[in-house]
Amino acid sequence: MRIALLTEGGYPYARGESAAWCGRLVQGLGGHEFTVYALSRSRRQDEGARCALPPTVREVRTARLWGPPAVGRPGERRGYGRRARALFAAHFAELAAAVCAEEPQADRFATGLYGLGDLAREHGRLPAALRSEQAVRLLESACRAPGALRSARSASVPDLLAVVERLERALRPLSLDWYGPGPGGSGGDAALTAADLCHAVGAGPAALPGLLVRHRVGTPLLLTEYGVRVREHYLGAVGAARRSARDVPPAASAAPVRSLLASFQARLAAEAYRCAEVITPGNAHARRWQERCGAERHKLRTVYPGMESRPFTAVAEDDGVADPAPTLVWTGRVEPAKDVVALLHAFAEVRRVEPRARLLLVGSGPADDPAYAAHCRVLAAQLFPDEARDARSVGTNPVTFTEVGSPEVPRLADAYARAAVVVLSSAVEGFPVSLVEAMFSGRATVSTDAGAVCEVIGGTGLVLPPRNPRALADACLQLLRDPARRARLGAAARARALELFTVEQNLEAFHGMYLELIARRRAGRGTSGGRAHPFARPAEAHVAVRWASGRLGPEAAPAGAGEPAVPHTRTSPAPVGRPSWARPARGPGEPVGPGPRVGAGGGGR
Repeated sequence: MRIALLTEGGYPYARGESAAWCGRLVQGLGGHEFTVYALSRSRRQDEGARCALPPTVREVRTARLWGPPAVGRPGERRGYGRRARALFAAHFAELAAAVCAEEPQADRFATGLYGLGDLAREHGRLPAALRSEQAVRLLESACRAPGALRSARSASVPDLLAVVERLERALRPLSLDWYGPGPGGSGGDAALTAADLCHAVGAGPAALPGLLVRHRVGTPLLLTEYGVRVREHYLGAVGAARRSARDVPPAASAAPVRSLLASFQARLAAEAYRCAEVITPGNAHARRWQERCGAERHKLRTVYPGMESRPFTAVAEDDGVADPAPTLVWTGRVEPAKDVVALLHAFAEVRRVEPRARLLLVGSGPADDPAYAAHCRVLAAQLFPDEARDARSVGTNPVTFTEVGSPEVPRLADAYARAAVVVLSSAVEGFPVSLVEAMFSGRATVSTDAGAVCEVIGGTGLVLPPRNPRALADACLQLLRDPARRARLGAAARARALELFTVEQNLEAFHGMYLELIARRRAGRGTSGGRAHPFARPAEAHVAVRWASGRLGPEAAPAGAGEPAVPHTRTSPAPVGRPSWARPARGPGEPVGPGPRVGAGGGGR
């Protein structure tokens, strides 16, 4: 079957966990054919290296959500005519009213969203219209209307311009040439409408193409979220506000902009949850967020992200730790959410009790906040001055900052091989990938209760409150002093990880869901205007055997076109599963069962 994989900022651009999961998915499901529709978030991402594509990926089509909108057709810079301008005003007014409203208005949001999509298909030039003065005035009217968000009522003209620009970028998938015939689409097998199933990774702009083709031709939509889009938006807005407060005083316009964009993200996620046939959160923490945002429980199926366990098998089989000094290992991106500062203060307490202890901080990628990374290095130098054995020796520091691929840690598995205890100190966390890697490696863990940590650990490690360096230090010391307990916890952790978090269980779950959704659509084949007709084909058309006709007298119907009727005797097989509407109506006194009536041709008992 043909699967359209819809991504935003992930596969095949990035090298993060989302891209790695998509790569394992398209490579592992060899019985399907994938076309990747990828949205890039930045110039660096768009121009950077991409993942190697397996044979199952038929084509990759890309578009960007950054920079000015592309001008691809003649007349793109011109505005709409009178009729198209009136249609745009009606549709964008509905969308803006739903975004600015205090209470959710799903019907108005859907009307405006799909109206804008149809307008882009028929007339094109939607990006220019979304950045026009007309769009700003319509948004301003929605902000001033009764029942609007309190923070939106004070929006100034710069605020409205900023929101309109961000909305145009988020709605850019509505104008892409991915949807088949029309001014804004390309036909043929390369179009999204030719896919049997749309699999969107995230409920943000990546879900928009899936929503459009579902609205137009009824293509089923499967939605996977390992990091909930609305949650990421809130955390990103809070982080931006903190950076503004640290660098320069925030402008008065920041609050209305953040409020309106958060409302848009929430409305878009709710529409994606409403239309998706199946939603697969990566953990219970993400599932709770989705339910708060409007996802129905019967659609939710938790599927843990599959991870490769083979790179860590050799580490788990080691009897001991290669490093003679007791080493605490931390892996991840050095950013405020990981709270490396609290870990450094906790390690200072550990060193007072265990002077031989070492701390290895392994970065898994470039720091998103270089200032925070520099602050952590300065703090480590202040807390732990270089130590030397004598006046002639070179001093060393018990805290080591390094990255995967360096001479100290050529591979990620080498970091876990040196660990006596793996530590996670995050204040904010989604799905803790580093903990699963440590569990595959058979290492005991100490982690903070953030995100899905408790769900992943499941009693195979020590969990404590976040932002508590003293508690973190006490837990690390407990395990450093008790090698037998470390071994027991590590073995239990590896057994749990192999049961729940492997690639095989992930691929099996998605393969089953693909077949289920395609079966639903096949059963409803025969569409008109995007609406399925369940009985467009009779049920016996799906059975690969010849139907036997019962001996019901001279008016008996033939078994098939051009085939003679076969008498129904006691030795002939009964038509298993034959629907009731395919049989002739019963007469008065006729039995309910499928056998012939007694006295109407014989053969009955």
